Amino acid sequence: MMTSQNRLPQLRKDAITGRWVVFSPARAKRPSDFKSKAPATASDHRGRCPFCSGNEHMCAPQIFRVPPDPSSDWKIRVIENLYPALDRNLKDADFDGGGGGGGGDADVLRGFGFHDVVIETPDHSVHLSDLSPREVGDVILAYKKRVEQLLTFDSIKYVQVFKNHGASAGASLSHSHSQIIALPIVPSNVSARIECLREHFHQTGKCCLCEVPSNELLIDESAHFVSFVPFVASSPFEIWIVPRDHSPHFHELDDNKAADLGGLLKLMLRKISIQLNDPPFNFMIQTSPVHTSVSELGSTHWYLQIVPQLTIVAGFEVATGCHINPVFPEEAAKVLREVHVQM
Repeated sequence: MMTSQNRLPQLRKDAITGRWVVFSPARAKRPSDFKSKAPATASDHRGRCPFCSGNEHMCAPQIFRVPPDPSSDWKIRVIENLYPALDRNLKDADFDGGGGGGGGDADVLRGFGFHDVVIETPDHSVHLSDLSPREVGDVILAYKKRVEQLLTFDSIKYVQVFKNHGASAGASLSHSHSQIIALPIVPSNVSARIECLREHFHQTGKCCLCEVPSNELLIDESAHFVSFVPFVASSPFEIWIVPRDHSPHFHELDDNKAADLGGLLKLMLRKISIQLNDPPFNFMIQTSPVHTSVSELGSTHWYLQIVPQLTIVAGFEVATGCHINPVFPEEAAKVLREVHVQM
């Protein structure tokens, strides 16, 4: 395999997002040398951390907990966000006037929606990757349960599950947690992804994400999922975990598949922690809009995306939406395959 130093620059267009990525080996060191220099954890003190066991009174209201029996210690809590991006108490998301006052018409909706927090463990010093595969699967099932609850609201069009790990990745507290935001609109990135998947299906008769990635991109696999570096990774060491069976919506997974996903997700998080020095990262569950038409069910396929934060998004990326990645995906996958993990 050619190293980054021997490769020429290349542009690749992502069939799933429709975006171009520039692969620029001149900007790279050896893939095996990539290490995060940013501290992964924020500076909150565990004695004052609202997510720690015993500090429940410092949090916004609880939605549910695991296990549900209040006489036992909790393992997972799902709570309202104390500083929500959207307001769950608004009546609905009807139009709130029009016109942006800035040189053109704009649609304006009242900011109805939900913003929740999933506290993944009562222990401040434990990260998601420290939990057992079954415990990670239980966190995934908590996501599923809350998504199903949110789908009962007619105004909700899209639900985004995501995790920010590390201050520079957006985590304001270092205690291990994830977030869920339910929106009354379908975000433009989601609409673009659905359209690209639909177009690929129209041209080939196949779901883009059902196609098995090449061995050069593969990292690992389990009974129900496969993990790989995408052919058009927008960031170094980006990882996707994709269900083997065609499935448009994340919330359709069952208990057995959640446990299986828990093991593979733990493995991927341990690999990037070992190889990249516990980097700040984001992971996102990329699912389909709530009201997916029957004609789109064959082309849409959910997946979990992990993005270590190793590079800076600067002016070119902001202006064009075209990222520059210094590590070719094939080389990143090879490095990650070779990382030995004790589970």
